[in-house]
Amino acid sequence: MRTRISIPVIALLIFSCNPDNEGITPEKTTLVESVYASALVQPDSLYEVYSSVTGILDKQLVEEGDTVSKGQALFQIFNKMPELNRENARLNLQLAQEELSGNAAILDGLEKELHTARLKFYNDSINFIRQKRLWEQGIGSNAEYDTRKLQYESSLNNLQALQNSFDRTENDLQTRMKQAENSFQTAIVNTADFTITSKINGKVYAIHKNEGEIITAQQPLASMGKSSFFIVELLVDEVDIVTLKKGQNVLITLDAYSDTVFEGKIDKIYPQKDERTQTFKVDAVFNQMPQVLYPGLAGEANIIVAQKENVLTIPLEYLTDDNMVMTNDGLQEVILGIRNLKKVEILSGIDEHTKIYKPEP
Repeated sequence: MRTRISIPVIALLIFSCNPDNEGITPEKTTLVESVYASALVQPDSLYEVYSSVTGILDKQLVEEGDTVSKGQALFQIFNKMPELNRENARLNLQLAQEELSGNAAILDGLEKELHTARLKFYNDSINFIRQKRLWEQGIGSNAEYDTRKLQYESSLNNLQALQNSFDRTENDLQTRMKQAENSFQTAIVNTADFTITSKINGKVYAIHKNEGEIITAQQPLASMGKSSFFIVELLVDEVDIVTLKKGQNVLITLDAYSDTVFEGKIDKIYPQKDERTQTFKVDAVFNQMPQVLYPGLAGEANIIVAQKENVLTIPLEYLTDDNMVMTNDGLQEVILGIRNLKKVEILSGIDEHTKIYKPEP
């Protein structure tokens, strides 16, 4: 007669035959679930300094490592044309001001003609009114009346024409002066573009150009950022990004401080995935920054996404088929909770008195 042995019994015999596999029992402990990320230290508000104009780097006014204030000049770009344009705009503005209100004002001549026309109109209007009254009384001739009337109407038309000419000329001169002012201000702004200034209070971390080199709008001149505040750029796998949220605790280790673990918090999660690396960028801030930091310091980080106290756990290597463990009674299915790189939470299936065995490799 053939003896039949069930599969659990066979598995138990296999595990029992290994003298080194004595088995363990689950233990209650604090379990922390975390997400791994690579870390890179960068200054806050880091940006590349660009020139909006083309020219030659004439003067480098700062050095790498210098602390600068907002608005401080960093570089001077040389290009003669903007200076010439500004001088031409200044001369045009000066000419427009002279024409409007200076010694050579065009309106002065028109004003004198207008004054003479007013006097003539006033005199002709008096003579016409006097002649009209006499004519109404039957005194004088019709020819004399018509002459006075014609002189009056001619003076009126001439006065109106001169007034219109004066108003039109004054408006044209004011418009020309305003245009000259705008051109001069534009020339000043264009000239100012050749002086590159800092946008923040911070530090110059790198200078990419030397004096005498050609500067274009496509190439950065320098790298700048805050001098006293650094952030930690984390690259998180797309599988883990959905478990992260702002404010979660982060444990950071840097290669430069190999024996120290720094604590921090997630400050910002960028929604755009990097298709090249298949990762998401996350910014973390130190709870307390190291005394010395440099841009580009690398390390690793673990982002705490869950933490439970007094939970039943087993080592991950004791799991088989993802949710089975070997017990004295054979393979036993278990319900799992959170996990980290070493341990996993057991919700049900076994208890702290159940002896389990490590699967054979």
